[in-house]
Amino acid sequence: MAQHKSAIKRARASEIKRERNKASLSKIKTLIKKVYATKDKEQAEAVLKEAVSFLDKTVSKGRLHKNNAARKKAALTKYVNKLAAAKAE
Repeated sequence: MAQHKSAIKRARASEIKRERNKASLSKIKTLIKKVYATKDKEQAEAVLKEAVSFLDKTVSKGRLHKNNAARKKAALTKYVNKLAAAKAE
């Protein structure tokens, strides 16, 4: 266990950051699942917009690498576009 005052403070700060990061990553997973669960084009686009916004926010705060977020956004967008194409046919 931490002995010095500064080490105790770092341990406390690290725990807070760990919980915050875990919550963000959990929300990302939930939003992604929501997009894939949606079969309606308009509803999927609304959920996609929310997911992309949250991914960008997470990247700006340094909780997720930008390329990781870009990959997730590309896959989600591809799925929603596929829904739109399927509905058009």
